[in-house]
Amino acid sequence: MDELIRSVSALKRGAVGRLVCKQTATFRKLGRSGIREIFKELCFCILTANYTAQGGIKIQKAVDNGFLALPQDALAKKLKKLGYRFPNKRAEYIVKARAKIDDLKRGLRRHPGHSMRDWLVKHVLGLGYKEASHFLRNIGYGEFAIIDFHIIDLLARHGIIRKPKSRTLTRKQYAQIERRLAKLAKECGVVQGELDLYLWYLETGKILK
Repeated sequence: MDELIRSVSALKRGAVGRLVCKQTATFRKLGRSGIREIFKELCFCILTANYTAQGGIKIQKAVDNGFLALPQDALAKKLKKLGYRFPNKRAEYIVKARAKIDDLKRGLRRHPGHSMRDWLVKHVLGLGYKEASHFLRNIGYGEFAIIDFHIIDLLARHGIIRKPKSRTLTRKQYAQIERRLAKLAKECGVVQGELDLYLWYLETGKILK
């Protein structure tokens, strides 16, 4: 763990640290925007499950307000045209999530944090704990990190966790790794959402949302 703490501390002092600060400010700004913009970010997180963040960003920009208005068939066709791997199923998830926008708005106002994540996993098709955490982190909830295989591999190499046999984590496994990340974040002097960006950079050389 000490080596990883030193690596993150070094990044914090340089250009990467400035990029992380800029990105987290963008997350907070999005969280203060209207529910339409927040919903489009939810759609981005639905799309990135078993897909790439870069691909999801490209599609999010291309579809934009179509997430709010396109009928399911038209949305599926749009996703397919953009080269998305799962156009029909994810179009279905997005349209069903669209019907819950008012519930989403009320939930974010009344139940921020972990109870909101539980609600998302239960009520929004296509969201597991990783994707729900991704969404909440991206709208300014800094206590969440996205535990994907990049982060798992990095933590396992540094002996912080034992690598799970399956890449699909149970709720219990996710919570266990999250507790380890919370301890690491505290040692690094950052919140988990920031730590996630630093660890992602260490593993991929990129800062993405």
